[in-house]
Amino acid sequence: MGYGSIGGISEFCAETKLIAAYLISVICGNTSPSADDLKNIFGSVGVDAEDDRIELLLSEVKGKDITELIASGREKLASVPLGGCGGAAIAVAASAGGAAPAVDEPKKEEKVEEKEEADDDMGLSLFE
Repeated sequence: MGYGSIGGISEFCAETKLIAAYLISVICGNTSPSADDLKNIFGSVGVDAEDDRIELLLSEVKGKDITELIASGREKLASVPLGGCGGAAIAVAASAGGAAPAVDEPKKEEKVEEKEEADDDMGLSLFE
């Protein structure tokens, strides 16, 4: 399923919100949320949920352990650049009862600034 268009982005957001509602329910102790549970979560914030999307999600996760689903998803996302959002997935995994993996901090490169020989602003910089 492609998300390249504006409609695709809103479709992705709807799916993400549904998954978030499912995870909220699981984190709160309901290991097997029903369609009504998810609708109640959406209703609590004044949002209508689409029944067909809820049923699709529930059929996809039926009988599966959430920590195994998260681990599987993490493996699939390992090759996708996340732009700094990777910590959120780890926090969700830890909250759902999974062990958060050790996160390798990217090594910060020290920048060596070379002083330019020609001072283009003739010493009138606003930021010095």
